[in-house]
Amino acid sequence: MADGDALAAPRREAWERVTTVPLVVLGVVFIVAYTVYVLAPWIPRGPGSVLFFALIVAWLVFVTDVIVRISLTPRGGRWRFVRTHPIDVLSAIIPVFRAFRVLTLLREVPYLQRRNGAAVRANIIIYGLTYAVVFVYFVSLATLQAERDAPGATITTFGDSVWWAIVTLATVGYGDMYPITTEGRLYAVFLMAGGVVIVGTASATVISYIGDRVSQVRRERTGGTGAVLELLDPTEADEEATAAPDAPREPGADG
Repeated sequence: MADGDALAAPRREAWERVTTVPLVVLGVVFIVAYTVYVLAPWIPRGPGSVLFFALIVAWLVFVTDVIVRISLTPRGGRWRFVRTHPIDVLSAIIPVFRAFRVLTLLREVPYLQRRNGAAVRANIIIYGLTYAVVFVYFVSLATLQAERDAPGATITTFGDSVWWAIVTLATVGYGDMYPITTEGRLYAVFLMAGGVVIVGTASATVISYIGDRVSQVRRERTGGTGAVLELLDPTEADEEATAAPDAPREPGADG
């Protein structure tokens, strides 16, 4: 057993049970506040405003949560906790990752706790699609915030930012829009890395599904159900029927 697995953290787990739902609610508040902050620049946002207060409180709470969870982990497992919870740690530093904490409740869906092939694929698809949408949305917001007032910027509207994020994520890269600020390029690096992961995961899921379907057809063929041969080639059923040995005759059948 690995040293990290051998070290239980009952105090941290108790903290997580109590704080998960409030953090998700706070994450939703942060998503709304950050969206308004970026897309509605005419709304007051200075110190003392509601937007400023909501964003600062969300950031402080997420930072406090990560610090408390690390401190409640036994000393021998603290670095392992940091390594195995990158989104949690990054959410205390980078706003883009703060939104991902909202998705933690998906893990509580009973079906997603199953371990058969269909459930694992469903888990991957749901997480993949949700994370991809949130990822593109928040990178678009953050990039727009960094780029739109920069001299010579090509990303000046939310539509421009979403278009740039999608073509970058899909590894197309038309080059019609691109970040010019240091902060915008940093978000572009995150987007490129995320694109590799998302595209790779989607490809692996499709290949896994095709492999399962082929295995199912083979099992059905071995079991003698010739009708499923039509899934592969409509002529294979006739060929197998012709190649099959004649059924044994009963004694005396020829006379």
